[in-house]
Amino acid sequence: MNAVGAEDTVPRLAMRGIRKRFGATVALEGVDFAVASGEVHALVGENGAGKSTLVKVLSGAILPDAGRMLIDGAAFAPRRPLEARRAGVAMIYQELSLAPHLTVEENITLGMEPSRWGLVQRGEVRRRALDALRQLEHPEIPLDLPVRRLSVGLQQLVEIARALAVGCRILVLDEPTSSLSRQDIERLFAVIARLKSQGHAIVYISHFIEEVKRISDRYTVLRDGRCVATGATAEAGVSDIVGHMIGRRVEQLYPRSERKAGEVVLEIRELAGTARPQCASLSLRRGEVLGIAGLVGAGRTELLRAVFGLDPVRRGSVRVKAITGVASPTRRWDQGVGMLSEDRKAEGLALGLSLADNATLSRLPLLVLPSRQYHNTQRWIERLGIRCAGPSQRVRDLSGGNQQKIALARLLHHGADVLLLDEPTRGIDVASKALIYQLIDDLAAGRLGDRPCAVLIVSSYLPELLGVSDRIAVMARGRLGEAKPVSDWDEHSLMLAATGGQAA
Repeated sequence: MNAVGAEDTVPRLAMRGIRKRFGATVALEGVDFAVASGEVHALVGENGAGKSTLVKVLSGAILPDAGRMLIDGAAFAPRRPLEARRAGVAMIYQELSLAPHLTVEENITLGMEPSRWGLVQRGEVRRRALDALRQLEHPEIPLDLPVRRLSVGLQQLVEIARALAVGCRILVLDEPTSSLSRQDIERLFAVIARLKSQGHAIVYISHFIEEVKRISDRYTVLRDGRCVATGATAEAGVSDIVGHMIGRRVEQLYPRSERKAGEVVLEIRELAGTARPQCASLSLRRGEVLGIAGLVGAGRTELLRAVFGLDPVRRGSVRVKAITGVASPTRRWDQGVGMLSEDRKAEGLALGLSLADNATLSRLPLLVLPSRQYHNTQRWIERLGIRCAGPSQRVRDLSGGNQQKIALARLLHHGADVLLLDEPTRGIDVASKALIYQLIDDLAAGRLGDRPCAVLIVSSYLPELLGVSDRIAVMARGRLGEAKPVSDWDEHSLMLAATGGQAA
């Protein structure tokens, strides 16, 4: 992918020697970063690496302690976001900043409405809004519709249109695909390609390295507030980029030990819930990772919840090891089944409690001895590589990746060997994802217990499913297709099956 203007001697944006401290914490330590016109430059790093601080300096949200910035060779030193916006820097954050009750055209021109003698010129407002949408090649978005009635993907396009309407020269996209469907992601990538061809400089921040590889021309890796690597994306492998992020060589992002499938420990036959799933059958063996793909709303989460006893079963059967029948979550725990919820903050963890309480909550003796509780938790902290201050630290103070590992620690502490994992890496950085993938491999290979575990994993991220699974089944419109060896699938065939393009 050749960047338009990549050979220009003067980059569209240049940041030189940017430093920022917050008390004793060094957030940025002499960072250099540059983006050319017509280039997509990916900014990657673990949570806390300094990405957010760097783009906040760029946007004028915070002032640097040292360093300088230039736009098209001219000095640029915004003291507040409005100055940066007027200079052509637009930020599109993960949490969109739209006024949901206002219309599309009102949001696009919000704060810069053309007026005459104190009266807003409605015709000019409409013309500017439509022109911005036409630049994105999406003039079909209704101008009079309140943005709250649009999908998240279309709302994101409205925010990008607003950036174009104010004369954006540098567009920063912060985790833009984290809440998007596959269709919306493809639409966004098409928009990015058009903006690039128009000469915009685009900073793309993402935890999805496969997306970085696909969409960006160059990449820069931040670690501990320093720039540790930069280069052409096409010349770097996924493992190379991840290795720079975590500071050590990653031989394989998706490790796969030699696994030997054993006896069937979970069997589902024609299972149907209240609304979803409509019909699901599968067999899961010990020492196996079985992935379930599908679109949001297909019924994947409902399937796991029905198996675990959280949702009612209307028809069909579930057999866990030698026991058949509908059961409550408590009984599933007793049978060795553990479930990791997709919403760890609302359902998976007690955020106000300590790591020790969370890790041992489902398996507490009648007499709770804090010393024993702390000792057991410390063992899981060490085995799972949880970065924390100790067992007494509150879970809400951990990063997303470490919170997820505590949720897994509870399953393992309870002795679960049939694991139902619903979106286990959602919302965590790529380094934490790599550790979760290693844990899944260790569990299936029997390295974290007395015997191999059986893992049933739901994920919307297709490279993840293809990387960790031994077999994959696709759920479409509430029906689960046949589980096939991972070698029979690729992203295209999984999407076809999920959208009904072929029999799952």
